[in-house]
Amino acid sequence: MRTHFEYQDRLKSRRLADLKNKTAELERKLSDSRMSLERELAQFSPSPEAAADDRSQWDDDDGMAGIYAALNPPHDHGNADYRGQAHSPEARTEILVNHGRRSAYYRGLSRRRKAVIIGTAAAAVLVTIVAVIAFGGGASWPSSVATVQGEAVRACQNPDVRSEPGQVNFACAKATRQILWVFALMTSGDDPDFADAKTGRLGLEPITPAQGGEVAWSLNLHQPYSPSNAIDSLEVAARAINNIIGGATVTGTNGSPVVQPGLESYAANCLKYTGSAAVTSRKNFPGVCVRPVTSPAGQAALVADVYSKWVVGAAPEAARNAAVLFENADNPGDQRVQVILKHLPNSRTPGVT
Repeated sequence: MRTHFEYQDRLKSRRLADLKNKTAELERKLSDSRMSLERELAQFSPSPEAAADDRSQWDDDDGMAGIYAALNPPHDHGNADYRGQAHSPEARTEILVNHGRRSAYYRGLSRRRKAVIIGTAAAAVLVTIVAVIAFGGGASWPSSVATVQGEAVRACQNPDVRSEPGQVNFACAKATRQILWVFALMTSGDDPDFADAKTGRLGLEPITPAQGGEVAWSLNLHQPYSPSNAIDSLEVAARAINNIIGGATVTGTNGSPVVQPGLESYAANCLKYTGSAAVTSRKNFPGVCVRPVTSPAGQAALVADVYSKWVVGAAPEAARNAAVLFENADNPGDQRVQVILKHLPNSRTPGVT
């Protein structure tokens, strides 16, 4: 995940770059259409027979013959019309103002010229639409996401959020840090004061204050853990997520180390996440996948599994929704994202029945 400003700048830059490219292409088409139209109009010159026919139509109307003569003088007589009358450009303008231009003079445009005109108009409309989109903005995440993004950056400065002793840090890695604000959005609406009277859960992460306090002990926090403190809450969330993925080694009641496996401790999971079933094996260390989880599909599958483990009782649909939001961290306009955002409940943990 990126900082709020990096994330917004990248998203805006990508959208504006796409829109600029589309606008440039439409402007080029508009320019080509306009040039074609100008060439067509410049080349248009009615034959003598057609001109005579047009004049005969004008002669049939009272008062129109003089106007036609003023506007369409014979080519071999300068500004003199077919009745021998001469009109200056000013006179022709006056005739147009006083009598108007007969709309039926041009009996119709050729198909080619119609296509050129229609194409020009369509290109102009498309350019306008693209410009409106470019300056009007598109879909975006709730404003609270930006706040949690900034808080996650601060929380991830704690080096103890990594799993112990495997040092897995999926929750705070730059490329996957969005899991923190996605889970916070899913479980508490990004509200650090979130309180669920039914489960006793407080804060951003979906665990009880007692559980959070246990995790916080290993984070060396500089103050007593407070589930309503966003930074504390996100540090606890990051450590919990990393432990779920990478496992942990704790001291048992008899003083001996007890290895608690994580999601990556199983070959079947590693095959799903990385394409390889290979798992490391070290004494007193939980097993982890030999290959890193880097593919979008593998990361999405891992996020869904983490959500299912972290939010006890979560419905499979909720886990899939978390994966969709994670995958589209840079694309809030995705139709699936918009549907999920519209149906996120505010009073209880999503997907818990």
